[in-house]
Amino acid sequence: MKKSVISAALAALAIGVAFAAPAKAAGVSACLITKTDTNPFFVKMKEGATAKAKELGVTLKSYAGKIDGDSESQVAAIESCIASGAKGILITASDTKGIVSSVKKARDAGLLVIALDTPLEPADAADATFATDNLLAGKLIGEWANKTLGAKAKDAKIGFLDLTPSQPSVDVLRDQGFMIGFGIDPKDPNKIGDETDARIVGHDVTNGNEEGGRKAMENLLQKDSSINVIHTINEPAAVGAYQALKAVGLEKQVLIVSVDGGCPGVKSVKEGVIGATSQQYPLMMAALGVEAIKKFADNGEKPKPTEGKSFFDTGVSLVTDKPVSGLKSIDTKEGTAKCWG
Repeated sequence: MKKSVISAALAALAIGVAFAAPAKAAGVSACLITKTDTNPFFVKMKEGATAKAKELGVTLKSYAGKIDGDSESQVAAIESCIASGAKGILITASDTKGIVSSVKKARDAGLLVIALDTPLEPADAADATFATDNLLAGKLIGEWANKTLGAKAKDAKIGFLDLTPSQPSVDVLRDQGFMIGFGIDPKDPNKIGDETDARIVGHDVTNGNEEGGRKAMENLLQKDSSINVIHTINEPAAVGAYQALKAVGLEKQVLIVSVDGGCPGVKSVKEGVIGATSQQYPLMMAALGVEAIKKFADNGEKPKPTEGKSFFDTGVSLVTDKPVSGLKSIDTKEGTAKCWG
């Protein structure tokens, strides 16, 4: 009889444990808020978050702005996440300064907020940042462009196709990184457009898409049709710039560099549309972010930055089929194997 009671108790405990773990996982919810839901970078980010959430039993809700720069939709998404009782938010902010008060509201409500790819301003407005080292990404393509031009670099005519007028941190870091890599004094490293190097033709914004890249390139060509180097915020903008150049027969005179490393972008490098790009890894950013929210929900532990850096570095590689001496890169075959989108 006594044995039966013990057996029954153990069986009941086993049942309790069996139900406890799934119940705990089912109670964890997280939000992913991206700039858009069409850019392949954010599509891959959502794919990584969705797969990891399914693996960990986390309920994931996804939101996105209507276009790159649509901060109002992101603010509304944060409000929805707080109201729904989410344990954490992963966000790629369109307005890295303007979103800070909404992020504070979420953190005050007990949510873990992780900035993905794009640091907030200030960066510690979020609990953590999981990102490419965007300054390094810019430096790599700037140094590649400089080495590729060789002696001609001192007489280059350079145009910058940036993101939006609000100058989000990811835009500033890539833009200023390129300048440092190319050998240009960026002046205030936190600001685009204050540099005085005579080689710079100008800046324009693209909203991170092909149409924006085309129009911005047309605007810069009106300033100086002898432009021979173009830095682009991302590969869709780079393709738009190439289309504008090709329309006037100038595509062979201009060296285009970019950042992202998406499959279409790597293909553009292979085809010679883009000379080199810095490849980043959005799927990894999002998957690690979901893991961090699950851990925070389970034991209150917050993620720590990579040693020696202020953020968790998810890596970057220079992709080109025209390597230069003294600069590590991978070719488009390897870049294709690691690409996204």
